[in-house]
Amino acid sequence: MQITETKPLNPQDYYRLPWSLSDNGIFWLEVTSQCNLTCEGCYHENIKGAHKTLEEIEEEFKTIKRLRKTDSVSIAGGDPLLHPQILDIVKMVRRYGWKPIMNTNGLALSQAPELLKELKKAGVFGFTFHIDTTQKRKDSQANTEIGHIELRQKLADMVAKEGGMVCGFNQTVSEQTLEEIPEIVRWAEKYPDIINTMVFILFRTPGMSANFDFYAFGKKVDLYETYIKTSWGGEKNLKAHEIVGKIREADSLFVPAAYLCGTIEADDMKWTLATRIANRKKTFGYTSPGFMEFIQNFHHSWFGTWLSYASLPLLHAGKSTLLFLGWRDKQMRKALWRFLTTPSAWFSKVCMQNFAIIQPVDLLADGRMSMCDGCPDITVHEGKLYWSCRLEEIKKFGTFVTAVPKEKVKKTQEAKKEAAVHL
Repeated sequence: MQITETKPLNPQDYYRLPWSLSDNGIFWLEVTSQCNLTCEGCYHENIKGAHKTLEEIEEEFKTIKRLRKTDSVSIAGGDPLLHPQILDIVKMVRRYGWKPIMNTNGLALSQAPELLKELKKAGVFGFTFHIDTTQKRKDSQANTEIGHIELRQKLADMVAKEGGMVCGFNQTVSEQTLEEIPEIVRWAEKYPDIINTMVFILFRTPGMSANFDFYAFGKKVDLYETYIKTSWGGEKNLKAHEIVGKIREADSLFVPAAYLCGTIEADDMKWTLATRIANRKKTFGYTSPGFMEFIQNFHHSWFGTWLSYASLPLLHAGKSTLLFLGWRDKQMRKALWRFLTTPSAWFSKVCMQNFAIIQPVDLLADGRMSMCDGCPDITVHEGKLYWSCRLEEIKKFGTFVTAVPKEKVKKTQEAKKEAAVHL
């Protein structure tokens, strides 16, 4: 498959989000290990009935309060909607003063739509639905990302009809599905008022790094006990700038505003964020790095946390944002000018719509692993904070694994044999 090559992004052109390990916009809470789908390449063990108790979750909340400021809690799993006390969990998150964001594949809502009303009553702030072709679903028989648009639309309409909750979609992307991104973007951009966020997560698996051996506490381990080998992901580790290139095929105005870099590679855009200002007919522009910095600092000064999920009233205030803050810099003034020179838009609903690209762990040639610096998806395990995307390593091996190039292992073994001969 031909992959469009685009110029790598320069982080210095954008606003580095001030999120850190101890002061962040989001926190990741895994309430269950049970899931009602089996996604190809999923790293999480699916265990029926493995739900955390409310007492266990309460202890994790105490750890969060002690170690990390946060604006929102991503309630995840498995699939969190399978937890028999999910309504109580949502209420607990609210009681602690956080925004409950449900990270779900949406299958439970497709099968029992009345659950949506109960979740809203419990205080859920919004939903992030994970839908892509890694899944074999009962509610969508499609085998392409474009084919799943009908299901995405159904869920977005359900949330919008109930009202008062934000709605977003996650999609895992590999070189096999890269070419479908422009069409997904075109669909999402038709509905900036009800599709508030689109997230593209780049696929990673050890199978794409076959030239390494992996060790835990000095002992060689088989990572395929933890990360399932799959052909779906292809052979190439995609980078954020390639996704930006695909988005621009659908929207030439697309430009990121903020990022998080890697723990090792400073020029890696691990989290790339952009906010579009548009109505259902036209894109007026994207918020600037300076605007993102202003919003983050204002929220932290006023509320004490960095902003992660904005409320619907704020997201639907695109017109006010342009009129009152469109003067801030050249990029915002261009968006304001497009709006002012489009009279048909003056009385329309103008919204802000978010796009995010997540580039997970990258395995460097020397075996070092570049993680997300200031990762929003940190979670709790036995009273400590860990990257949620590598939690299975902690559970199975008691530590994050280290990677050693096979060529280096081979040379070390040969050197030991030669030394033994001389002795």
